[in-house]
Amino acid sequence: MIERLRKNHNVLCTSRSYDEVSKLAKIRKIDLIYVGKHGGGKKYDKLEASINRIRKLSLLIDKFSPELAISFCSPEAARVSFGLGIRHIAFCDSPHANAVMKLTLPLIQKLLVPWIIPKKEFSKYGIDPKDIIPYKAIDASVTIKRDRNQTNPLPFKNNKKNILIRVEEEQAAYTAKSRKIIPIINEIVKEFDGENIVILGRYAEQIINLKKLFGKKANIMKMSFDGKHLLDNTDVFLGSGGTMTAESALLGVPTISYNAVPNIVEKYLVKNNLVKRETNPKKITKIIKKFLESSDDNSKKRAGKISSSMEDPIQKLIQIIKE
Repeated sequence: MIERLRKNHNVLCTSRSYDEVSKLAKIRKIDLIYVGKHGGGKKYDKLEASINRIRKLSLLIDKFSPELAISFCSPEAARVSFGLGIRHIAFCDSPHANAVMKLTLPLIQKLLVPWIIPKKEFSKYGIDPKDIIPYKAIDASVTIKRDRNQTNPLPFKNNKKNILIRVEEEQAAYTAKSRKIIPIINEIVKEFDGENIVILGRYAEQIINLKKLFGKKANIMKMSFDGKHLLDNTDVFLGSGGTMTAESALLGVPTISYNAVPNIVEKYLVKNNLVKRETNPKKITKIIKKFLESSDDNSKKRAGKISSSMEDPIQKLIQIIKE
């Protein structure tokens, strides 16, 4: 999106200072201005971080003086744009993030969403249905089409099978902190101790805890890789049902969702047989075994077919900007 818009426009790109974003921006060579930080898991800290970010962003945006703001439903972008009278287009595939929806949707002009999510899932938060524009794609279909850009050596060693586990989001307002993943990992390290097991954590504290529990049996690390490159070298992916689960599924990697945050995109992938949903640890190990023993290439073909039938949401965005 940034590359395409920079051809004809001046683009200022900002982000919260957030470890995974800054690492990914570095890998992708994206020039970001970091304003404020992620508030963590506590309500007061979230509020304070948001207030500080609004204050800093308002100075920066007032100086840049844009005609248009584009965000992935950022409450701070919505508040600053509204306050400065700047029109705001947002993308969203997560109506389950109801705190964010309440803080953004009443203040924006246009909302772009994947076609599989009914408009009513968003309009109930205060945006007119006529301002909701669906596109025939899920966001992961765009990110998996990009070129790989990887310098870090991958965390997989030797000729063993590679099992990649993505732990759930713990600090988002929409998570019920289910901790489903610990008993699942317990079972996996017991059953597959001869394979490469890599666990991708999200936060420093979470990684410390995972290392205490599984440090001798698995490779625990922060996400500091090009996701596509990592998934292309993965034999089985186990995710919480979010972005990386969708990317894995559309790349045709055998994918299991333990559905930590039930959402419509995950339901679509399960329904189209690109993802197996399972929360029972013993049943998950059975599915992994089946995946590792099978040389079925149909999932890649099916994923490729579904992925190639999807449109480019950035083209839709450019059309809306012109209008």
